[in-house]
Amino acid sequence: MTITRPSGFRGIFRVDDVARAVYSEGAGIARIIPRAIAVPVDATDAMTLVSWARDTVTPLIARGSGSGMAGAAIGDGVIVDLSRMRDISQVDLKSRTIPVGPGVTWQEVESAARACDLRFPPDPSSGAFCSIGGMVSTNASGSHSLKYGVTRSWVQALDCIFEDGTRATVRRGAPAPTNIAALGRFQEIADELIAAETDSPSVHPGVRKDSSGYGLHAFADSRDVIDILIGSEGTLAIVVGIELRLADAPRATSSLLGCFPTLESAVKAAVRARDAGAAACELLDRTFLDVAGSASPLPNVPKDSDAVLLAEVEANTAGAAREAARTLADDFRASGATYVELALTPVEEKKMWELRHAASPILNRLGPSLTSMQFVEDCAVPPDRLPEYVRGVRAILQKHNVTGVIFGHAGDSHIHVNPLIDVNRSGWREVVETMLGEVVALTASLGGTLDGEHGDGRLRTPLLHQIWGADIINRYAIIKHAFDPAGILNPGVKVPIAGETAICDIKYDPSLPALPQAAADALKVVTDQRAYSRFRLDMLNAST
Repeated sequence: MTITRPSGFRGIFRVDDVARAVYSEGAGIARIIPRAIAVPVDATDAMTLVSWARDTVTPLIARGSGSGMAGAAIGDGVIVDLSRMRDISQVDLKSRTIPVGPGVTWQEVESAARACDLRFPPDPSSGAFCSIGGMVSTNASGSHSLKYGVTRSWVQALDCIFEDGTRATVRRGAPAPTNIAALGRFQEIADELIAAETDSPSVHPGVRKDSSGYGLHAFADSRDVIDILIGSEGTLAIVVGIELRLADAPRATSSLLGCFPTLESAVKAAVRARDAGAAACELLDRTFLDVAGSASPLPNVPKDSDAVLLAEVEANTAGAAREAARTLADDFRASGATYVELALTPVEEKKMWELRHAASPILNRLGPSLTSMQFVEDCAVPPDRLPEYVRGVRAILQKHNVTGVIFGHAGDSHIHVNPLIDVNRSGWREVVETMLGEVVALTASLGGTLDGEHGDGRLRTPLLHQIWGADIINRYAIIKHAFDPAGILNPGVKVPIAGETAICDIKYDPSLPALPQAAADALKVVTDQRAYSRFRLDMLNAST
């Protein structure tokens, strides 16, 4: 069926093969060619688009910079590119808030906040290019979630367009708007959902970060509808404006590195770091150290280290930060660290934290046939199960003769994995699917979640029944139907649909049909230069 331009829509609307191809991929592993691309010029234009989609039962997939890992920003429908909605207001110093459009990047918000001695604490490693809309969509976080929590904690209001094209602002601490049909339907079932949540909470006990499913447990505590909308990955409404809360910028920081002979000793030290109020505590597993050390020896890291921790402390003065780092260094040694190094100046800290980012460029140089595929990259488990999880992932990698890098947020027991797959190896796709199944089973057995901060997306949604009970999955379906009875908003994400599989077309598959050259060239620039915040259609124009 040919899609025609919606009546009254003023923005860009394209159905040509090249435009569709350049939006067929995000940062994850999947490729899905959409039906069309729509770029609304403003919120009113987006309302027109949503009304048309409801009338024509056309799926809409909201998208920011496309840097999401789990595939929620691609799909079989109309991609709604919100990256051009880039209004950013001045910081309100009295309320310490800032209103922004969904296409504004984390880095832009952080720059505006820092100019006022404030900060936006959730800090994904993709902060230079990830959009605030995307962060809200996935309930993103980052290394400083250990002290400051996740995006949900810092969102004050959302300007939303609901499935019938109506628009309203949902504000924390205020009654939900009464003139929105979707919100009315949700309010009718809210008490029933909260009662069910009391009997059977949608949580994984002990897990500190969990963006899987809808934020029902947070809603049950707050009674704020905004907590359901945050982390919903474009399945309940399209967000066209966001008001963020800001925090004081740290006056001084210090960092330290600790090397540990066992995972257990590293986990013990990470717990001490969390209890001591560390702002960040990152884990670099032996697999990470092996890859990073393959380019050049890692100075001062004992060869028998099974894990390294990088931690940061904050204080009101440089002297207090140095003292806090020294105290935490003593805690690391008491936990079994065989080597501890302090970084007490900004220059020393910057150099120390470069190790955290050392593996990514090295991964790209390990061999022309090896491709880093993030398909088991966001699991979190209870802290006391972290050693079992890391060892289990190592064993799965070794079983399938796959090199991989394991690292993550030790204080939150939240781990990222980069397996390197040889796409010229016979049966490589079966290896990917089998490894995914085995890691999911491992995570479930340890009481963990598949999604700490990157969203369920199309990658994990078909697998959610393995980590959530049937009653909880049913609650999520009830929420989805209340907000989106026609199923037009990002179908197949958060709530599975019949026939959906975790692994569809993998963009690295050499047997896939080639994309139009202009689209392929643009996507290569995006990947090679991490240029996710660049407008895809401008990139097409530049290459032709």
